[in-house]
Amino acid sequence: MNFDAIIQAIEDYGIIIIHRHVRPDPDAYGSQAGLGQLIKQTYPNKQVYLAGEEDPSLTFLARMDTIDDNVYQGALVIVCDTANTERIDDTRYDKGDKLIKIDHHPNVDPYGDIVLVDTEASSTSEIIYDLYVHAKAAGYQMNNEAARLIYGGIVGDTGRFLFPSTTKKTFQYAAELVTYSFDRTQLYDGMYQMDENIARLQGYILQNYTLTPSGMCSIKITSQLLSEYRIKPEETSQIVGTLGDISGIKAWVIFIEEANDIRVRLRSKGPVVNTVAAKFGGGGHPMAAGATVANWEETERVVRDLERVCKNYQG
Repeated sequence: MNFDAIIQAIEDYGIIIIHRHVRPDPDAYGSQAGLGQLIKQTYPNKQVYLAGEEDPSLTFLARMDTIDDNVYQGALVIVCDTANTERIDDTRYDKGDKLIKIDHHPNVDPYGDIVLVDTEASSTSEIIYDLYVHAKAAGYQMNNEAARLIYGGIVGDTGRFLFPSTTKKTFQYAAELVTYSFDRTQLYDGMYQMDENIARLQGYILQNYTLTPSGMCSIKITSQLLSEYRIKPEETSQIVGTLGDISGIKAWVIFIEEANDIRVRLRSKGPVVNTVAAKFGGGGHPMAAGATVANWEETERVVRDLERVCKNYQG
């Protein structure tokens, strides 16, 4: 682990810019902004910026900064929760003086001058708390806001501690984080409360999914359907787990039509699906991955590959 190298780099630089991946989730926001809060609390005189396009559904966690190009000159850049460079939000990530990668996805693209990847961690937010534990000797200080963000990231990427990635360490860190003063009910509401139109789209999914004998499930969400339910493509993150509790489903894919392409969201109860995502330029975790395809004809290839994975699964 490169904890000491990262701690030293943060000590050495006065300007620190923290990035995360496009189409962010709570772990992306939690690890990025949580690390930012830790640094600000420990080093009040350092300039710390959060880079990336804001997701309206996640602004309750943190707000992003507007950063001029010249700020990157001589800066330390840290990228959280992003496996490959193509998915880093804001392409200026390579304009700084030094680049650090902190992630828990498989290290298929080991970019950066310092790389900290722990695929055993439940989330990148868990790694940020791990970094804090190692950095206490260097004077690092936790505050309520950092604890809220890191806890939110852990909750999000563990599915409220239900996913197999949740470990004894995850529970230990969560137990320590909840000793800080933040409103967990308000945090959960921000993460999981849904509007009625999202709930109605979930109902559509439950009535219209396709399930094969192998346990492969798929559903297509067209732009016309999104318009009918008054939902923007970026608001569909809440529907991904809709099929997860249905008996007989081993893995599922939800296709969401966006302006210029089709987003592929893959989830699994056992079969490894990130290999399917990788064939289409995507990636992710063995049980949760994503990609993008150009048209509906290409989605049929995804379905065939996922069907093959389910058929070969021996679990």
